[in-house]
Amino acid sequence: MAERPNRRRYDDGCAAAHALDLIGERWALLVARELMLGPRRFTDLKAALPGISPNVLTQRLEEMEAAAILTRRRLPPPTATAVYELTEWGHELEPLVQGIGRWAARSPTLAPGKPMSIASVVLSFRTMFDPERAGDLDAVIDLVFGVESFVARVAGGSFSIVPGRSTRPDAVVTCDRNTLAAMVYAGRPLDAAIDAGDVAATGDLDVVRRFTGLFPLPPRAPAIEDLG
Repeated sequence: MAERPNRRRYDDGCAAAHALDLIGERWALLVARELMLGPRRFTDLKAALPGISPNVLTQRLEEMEAAAILTRRRLPPPTATAVYELTEWGHELEPLVQGIGRWAARSPTLAPGKPMSIASVVLSFRTMFDPERAGDLDAVIDLVFGVESFVARVAGGSFSIVPGRSTRPDAVVTCDRNTLAAMVYAGRPLDAAIDAGDVAATGDLDVVRRFTGLFPLPPRAPAIEDLG
């Protein structure tokens, strides 16, 4: 792919500068974030990133494919549609996405309550999990967001969350991803969400309540007026 003449480069030998050449364009890192959980169609990416225009999304995908961060492949019939997926090297961006997310969570100007994509909610759980809070909890919870579902496992102070459904979960939670984020990060009580009809939960609800407390946000950095 020919490089667009208006694309700026840092012309700096530092690898960090090269990283910004690769993923520093607007939306690039968020496109990578959306692909962390598996292949996505163009329409899936556009729906998860409503602020991006189709033209810009096309540009980012072309640039990231040329940089070997992602690949495009066509699914076999009867689907016969194209999907985008990260390369093995592209998947190595996840710790960077997590690190940036943890750092930005401390921002004194971060506005809470904005919508999150399913990928951003799931990756935030991987980022914020606190093994000390988990303690001796040993549980499997199925999280169902419409047509997408995930298996969350907590055991031995470790945490994993992957796409799919388990055979014998301790609990199943069905809700919108922003509702779950509100319970985890804004302290919305599970019972209130159930009473409001925003959450359907079956199984051990005490496990669900404990689960929502395993992802504490880091303390905010001081605002500029507090630095004195």
